[in-house]
Amino acid sequence: MEQAKTQNNNSGFGVAPVYFTAISTILGAVLFLRFGYAAGTLGFWGTIGIIFLGHLITIPTALAISEIATNTRVEGGGEYFIISRSFGLKIGSTIGITLYFSQIISVAFYTIAFTEAFAPFFDWFAERYGFMLPRQAVSVPTLFILSLLILGKGADSGIKMLYAVNIILFLALLLFFAGNPIEPEVGGDLTRIPGNNFGFFNKENFFILFAICFPAFTGMTAGVGLSGDLKNPGKSIPLGTMGGTVTGLLVYILVVWKLSVSASQADLLEDQLIMSRIAVYGFIVIPFGLAACTSSSALGSILVAPRTLQALANDGSFPFARINHFLAKGKGKNNEPYNATLASFFVALFFVLSGSIDTVAGIISMFFLITYGSLCLISFLNHFGSPPSYRPRFKSKWYFSLGGFILSVWVMFMINPFYTVLSYAVLVIIYLIIEHYNKDEKGLVDIFEGSLFQLNRRLRVFMQKHQSMLENEEWRPSAICISPNSFERDKALELMKWISHLHGFGTYFHFIEGYYSKQTYKESRDVLRLLIESQKEHGGALYIDTMISPSYTSAIAQVIQTPSISGMENNMVVFEFDKNHPDELERILDNINLVRAGNFDICIFAGSTYPIRNKNGIHVWIRETDEKNTNLMILLGYIIMAHPDWRKGRIKIFITSTRGEKEVVKEDLQERIAGGRLPITLANIEIVMLSEGQTVSDAVVTHSKYAGLTLIGFREEIIKHDAMSFFTDFNEIGDILFVNAAQSKLIN
Repeated sequence: MEQAKTQNNNSGFGVAPVYFTAISTILGAVLFLRFGYAAGTLGFWGTIGIIFLGHLITIPTALAISEIATNTRVEGGGEYFIISRSFGLKIGSTIGITLYFSQIISVAFYTIAFTEAFAPFFDWFAERYGFMLPRQAVSVPTLFILSLLILGKGADSGIKMLYAVNIILFLALLLFFAGNPIEPEVGGDLTRIPGNNFGFFNKENFFILFAICFPAFTGMTAGVGLSGDLKNPGKSIPLGTMGGTVTGLLVYILVVWKLSVSASQADLLEDQLIMSRIAVYGFIVIPFGLAACTSSSALGSILVAPRTLQALANDGSFPFARINHFLAKGKGKNNEPYNATLASFFVALFFVLSGSIDTVAGIISMFFLITYGSLCLISFLNHFGSPPSYRPRFKSKWYFSLGGFILSVWVMFMINPFYTVLSYAVLVIIYLIIEHYNKDEKGLVDIFEGSLFQLNRRLRVFMQKHQSMLENEEWRPSAICISPNSFERDKALELMKWISHLHGFGTYFHFIEGYYSKQTYKESRDVLRLLIESQKEHGGALYIDTMISPSYTSAIAQVIQTPSISGMENNMVVFEFDKNHPDELERILDNINLVRAGNFDICIFAGSTYPIRNKNGIHVWIRETDEKNTNLMILLGYIIMAHPDWRKGRIKIFITSTRGEKEVVKEDLQERIAGGRLPITLANIEIVMLSEGQTVSDAVVTHSKYAGLTLIGFREEIIKHDAMSFFTDFNEIGDILFVNAAQSKLIN
């Protein structure tokens, strides 16, 4: 990526140019040409509603821009530079492209609006020569002259013209407020009496009028485009932007009030230059003021848009190097965007030739809304994520940014749902293209990571504070497993993946025996990277880590004291061993009491050499004398079965009994399953009567030899007596999960 070229600050502009650029754009074409029509259509309160809704979007955006401007050193490129340097090239370029089109279409909009100041001339021409001269006869030469002015003189000439325009604009508004109401004709239509439109009419047209009027509110960031020519952007941008926004809001309210008390509803609807009939010397001053402010707005936009385009090209935002090089090329000591201005002229010319003022206004509104919405969203994510690098001197509030984003999206949907979806789809495509060519740059993922980090941090603290409440909630597994055999066999990893898929949480630790050192730390990072990469292919919600410790016992002691990143306490420890290496059982049995001291549920996974037969389902073996483990095994079977790997399998429950009361046992189990709404049918519950001399292991081998996974409960007494014999007595079947509950679980 080429480095952005820094423009010289020889001009040293202060707050005033930012303020006057913003205010001359805010108090522009829509104010003179469409506020009267809006007041006539919607009434006074309906138009006030448009003004307030528009500012509920633009003020959060202005706050976000002002905040971002004080978070980084600001150079040329205006809003684009500020966004890209704060949020990264990917986000900056994506928003910058939509921002550029908003700005350059604004040039067309203001140029077309400037033409309306010559309405008397067009009427005279039609009356004199018998046909209506197309508006492009004025708009195209105007655009050409403005472009030549900028190409020849640069930003200095535009700023000098700006002051003159604001004087004319102030004079026009002063004479408008000094004007008298329109006198109704004697004996005329009662509907032409001024002041008859105080209300809220035609509510169904509200968002149509909003789309037409919204460009009036977007001028608040026009001054930001002068960032490269400002002496102190961090001060000038917030003060000038917010000052222009507040001034515009007050003037809009006063203008709508003055229109409503000075003209009838019929007059407001019929005459788009109704202000000229109210103002003192209005027939001269209002068209002159309209021409001044629209030409100034067009000039301001054509100053800003090429600078945005040049900055985008300087950063290599476009896929082709030749395009970036051409558009980035400047002229003179201030690196004036000569080529970008030429390109912008042709884009603006296209819209000048093809659109009416209302059509172009609607297009601008959608572009600005999506730009402002994106800005507010990114601002909110930075507030929420709280990255250390985000240290603005001017601080807004996160709820302003969030509100601005939600309102922007909502208003877009209210205006046109189809174009809203299309706009965001195009925005996503632009982002993906930029990301493809700039993979190493900061992007949306980085911002979301910060937000997710904060969300996770706050949730964990919340859950810890409310742990006593969580203990009374229904049980779910939060399992931990530690094994040194992650690369020799992966069935334990698979088991943990099943447990943590939907209803539980799992943490798998790869055990590295040794003392913590630079070498073992490096080994642990390499192992962790390999394990994470291997699990990416399988998906799943299992959290993986490593544990360096001098012995298996010390590792277990460390692991069971490690807090779960889920926010809930770990409640289950899963051991694993290979049936072909029963000696591995010894280290597990040596640490059972250690784990039991923490009141953990204990599972011992005995892995076989058989492949996992998921379609054969899960078999759960229950003994009448093993009440404490029963519900835990049933719940674990249900939780594991929720994983897609088991979608073709079923849970089958076997109850061993030596008594004749098998129906009583079966009915009791049915009630538990029905009460817990578990997907286990009566046909999948089988009573196995043990004959004299027959052991449980014999019955398990007979019925579950080909099961995908077999769950068998064990009691504490087993550990104290012949534990090795018990756990190695099932070698003729596949994988087994031995289960011991710390306390009985409820199925609710």
